[in-house]
Amino acid sequence: MNNPLLSIKDLTIGFDTDDGPITAVDGISFDIAEGEILGLVGESGCGKSVTAMSILRLLPQPPAVIRKGTIEFQNRNLLDISINDMRKIRGNDISIVFQEPMTSLSPLHRIGDQLIEGIRLHKDLSKADAHDLALSWLKKAGIADYESKMMAYPHELSGGLRQRVMIAMALMTEPKLLIADEPTTALDVTIQAQILDIILQMQTDLNMSVLLITHDLAVVAETCSRVIVMYAGKIVEIADVEEIFKNPKHPYTQGLLKSVPSHTQRQDELFSIPGQVPSPFEYPKGCRFCDRCDIDVKKCITEEPRLEQISEGHWVSCWERSTRNG
Repeated sequence: MNNPLLSIKDLTIGFDTDDGPITAVDGISFDIAEGEILGLVGESGCGKSVTAMSILRLLPQPPAVIRKGTIEFQNRNLLDISINDMRKIRGNDISIVFQEPMTSLSPLHRIGDQLIEGIRLHKDLSKADAHDLALSWLKKAGIADYESKMMAYPHELSGGLRQRVMIAMALMTEPKLLIADEPTTALDVTIQAQILDIILQMQTDLNMSVLLITHDLAVVAETCSRVIVMYAGKIVEIADVEEIFKNPKHPYTQGLLKSVPSHTQRQDELFSIPGQVPSPFEYPKGCRFCDRCDIDVKKCITEEPRLEQISEGHWVSCWERSTRNG
């Protein structure tokens, strides 16, 4: 990938807890190209949201500790710049939409006031001009009667409307990168589709890159061009969407795809991956998925596999699938 918009290299993030230090993200590397929609999938606790928060340096330090690695955005390492420079990037060049908008919006301020404040923080506009811009973005976000919604408080809106407000707030500065962290999880299926349609339309209009974090493989199939699969703080597979769905190589990715229910299955036929995710206090010495995997390779227990390219654009971290083992 030539001159990626965002490039993460060997990022390792830990947390100091009362029970001792843990590693939440362990040596991950990936790029996002300009105008690309990249999916980041994996079950809860695998490190997806920690990765997203680290890009914007929103992790409280302590207890979070960035032990090594770089996060380069437009050839600047975000981990080296001052907090004042980082504030200029947040919400301006890089925006984020969180899973639950009620926790992101101030319950004490009207929707319009919050939008106007965000606009004026990054743009040299009068209050009247910022008001008009906020109105236009509420309209773009598909909010009917958007003028009255400017005067509403967050608790007066439905979950779907609050998420539309958050999308308007994230996109009104026309960022180069949008991080969407489980943006539809708390919404019903119909509203989920509408929210995704808005994000996709705005991505096209702005030629914006998107990092879409989700556990919903159906959302990934409909929206993303490439997918990263994470497990227990590590990246286990990277490939184009079509390749992931047609030719998954890592046993964990295969298990995730088998777990997706179909309309022809009975409830007692649903597949689940056996076992439990290992504790971050007790990661196995070798492959972190080995206790849940049916592949019998001795070195899986004693030696951790590296992420290796097995074909054009397809990377996997598995001794059985590795090119070193044929």
